[in-house]
Parts: sequence; structure tokens; C-alpha cells
Amino acid sequence: MGCRMRSPFEYCGLLAMRQVKYPAGQVGRRRWREQNQEGVRTEMGRLKRFGRVGGFIAVGTLALTVTMSGLVSAQDVEPPANADELAELSGDILIDGSSTVYPVTQAAAEEFATFANDVRISVGISGTGGGFSRFCADETDIQDASRPISNSEKELCDEAGVEYIELPIAYDALTVMVNPANDWVDCLTVDELNMIWEPSAEGTITNWNQVRDDFPDRPLSLYGADADSGTFDYFTEAITGEAKSSRGDFQNSSDDNVLVQGIAGDENALGFFGYSYYQENTDKLKGVAIDDGNGCVPPSPETVLDGTYQPLSRPIFIYVKASVADRPEVSAFVDFYLSPSFTPIIASPEVGYVPLPQEIYDAVAFRFENRITGTLFPEGAEVGATLDRYVEAMNQ
Repeated sequence: MGCRMRSPFEYCGLLAMRQVKYPAGQVGRRRWREQNQEGVRTEMGRLKRFGRVGGFIAVGTLALTVTMSGLVSAQDVEPPANADELAELSGDILIDGSSTVYPVTQAAAEEFATFANDVRISVGISGTGGGFSRFCADETDIQDASRPISNSEKELCDEAGVEYIELPIAYDALTVMVNPANDWVDCLTVDELNMIWEPSAEGTITNWNQVRDDFPDRPLSLYGADADSGTFDYFTEAITGEAKSSRGDFQNSSDDNVLVQGIAGDENALGFFGYSYYQENTDKLKGVAIDDGNGCVPPSPETVLDGTYQPLSRPIFIYVKASVADRPEVSAFVDFYLSPSFTPIIASPEVGYVPLPQEIYDAVAFRFENRITGTLFPEGAEVGATLDRYVEAMNQ
């Protein structure tokens, strides 16, 4: 059931998902955007106040906003060639997992819904680890993951007879942040981050001046993802050298918005989470450049793509349960997710990640089209991993 607001927008869907409905057809939608730019800006500002969890800004508005920002033009987003077929689909798709991947999948779900109104897609946020527990128990159809499946998770899926298709969908620049009032740190080395986060730092490294002599005598307040998070796994692997190896005396949450508010309200804060949530809150947070021995490099789409933002750039994934991949609504949704009808939107400020090169998307789409199961990360997460392996696998 939809509910009409006093605007050309209608909000509907599952779990308070909000979508924008335009006049039928791609031409109608484009003409509507051109004629209603100011209304879209106003409605978008109002929607942002809802926050990310519990709803996402309708992706239909994103094409306009991205155009105005100069990042992606409306022409970059291709209408699906099978729009008429999408309109005939129905069914339910259950998705859970990473809060980092949530903005991408939720955006894909809502944009897909503008073409397939009768497909209901629920996107949960239980963390990568929590999501894999449900996925391998055959409770969900698609798993959002901010790291590759781990060996223990593979065993769970194997025991339950759950086969999966692994699909990278974007790059993330895992971002270290401080409060904007922090005027003493613009860059930290990997060694300094290790000093702060290693297990032996618990109860010991509690002041900024212990990190660097010229830092002020102020308490060090730490914020980060919880232990079920793939972001926590990757960050600890990259910084302390072992996944989940970390001090425990920090404020943790599976909800990145909670971490945003914590850092924004604490002048002594230092924390980490995915780039999307940082980009969405640059007025509340200050990003910190990372020096891995080759100078200070800030997180950005450019530094992720040129390979200089190390060791905190990483691919993010969805995993599709093989037993549901042939369901028409699931197959169409995943095809749409990996297509030029959606992938340019990943770079928008409202989604905030780095799209893969088209060659990689082609290889990933080939993997799904041919229902190739298993993982190309046999040892789980790899710091500094590249995705060329998907192209090589396609060409074998």
C-alpha cells in the first residue's frame, strides 16, 4: 500500500522502504525530472532527515542529483532493455548482511522497484558475520558482505548444502575519522593505527599524546564496527595483522549511523567505517589520510582506483544463493544490479562507493549468468586484493 504525500512522490514498499514513482516509461521519467528539479531538491532534503537505516533516498531522484553534482550524468544510467518484462514480475527477495553494503543494495532495490513494482525486496543489516549465519542457514536469498566469505562460513554453508554465487559489486575506501574540532591530526601512519588498535593497547593507549608526542594531552575515545562486522574483520586484518585481533575497550556498533553520531559528538573521538557513511556526513566528520610508508593518502574514489589508498581500500560483495538464482525476480534483480541501469549510481553522493571498471562488471555478470558457484578468495579476506581474478576466470 502506498501513501501519498503533498508532492509528486509516492512512498511504498517493505520495511519502510521509500521509492519514487514517476510517469511510466523512461522518457516520461526523464521529462518529469527536467520539469520538477526544484521539487526533487526539496523532497531529497526532506528525505535525508530520515537517515539511512529504515529507508533510503529514492534512487529515482539520484539521477538528477548526480547530474547536478557533476559526478554522473543522467545519460550514463541506461534504461533496462527489458523494462516491459520487469513490470510483469512479482515475488519477494530477502537480503541481509553488511551495513557497509546496505546503501548500495538498498539503492539497487529501490531503483529496481521503479520498474518492477510488484517485487518486494527486504534489506536487513545484521552485519556480514550475522548475515552469513542466516544465509548459510537457508534463511535469506542474497547476502551483503563487506569482505569475502570466511572459511568457517564456507563450512556452515557446505554443511547446510547452501551453494552461492560470489559477486563483487563496488570498491570501498574504509575510512578513519575524527571529530571536525580535532585540529591536531590530518594523517596517521599504519604503525600508529596499529599502536592504537592492537590488543595490548587496551587500557594502555588512552591518550592522544601517547600516539604522537606533539599531539595534545587529551583522552582518546575510540569508535568502530562490532565483532560481527566484515568491516571490523577487514580493518583488524589490515591494521593489526589478524582479523578480529583488537583491543576491546572501544564503543562499537553494527549501525554505522550510531558511530557517526558518536564521533560527531566527541571532540576526542577516532573511529572507522565505510566510505559511504563518511561521505554522507562530511559536515559532521573529518577524514584522516593514511600513510602506509608512501606518504599520506586521503580516502577518495581516485585513490582507491589508482591503488594508492592502502591498506584500507577493499572490494565489497553480494552472494546469491544458487538455489534461488533462477527465480525470475531474483535473476532480474541481480542482472539489474550489475547493469549500466544501476552501476553508475554507485558513485553518487547518496550511495557513496566506487564503481568497478566495466571489464570487472562484465566478468562478474558472466559469473552470475553461468551460475558459477564458490569463491575466488579461498583464504577469505585479502588486504590489498584486486579483482582481476574474475576476468582471468572468465577467460579460462
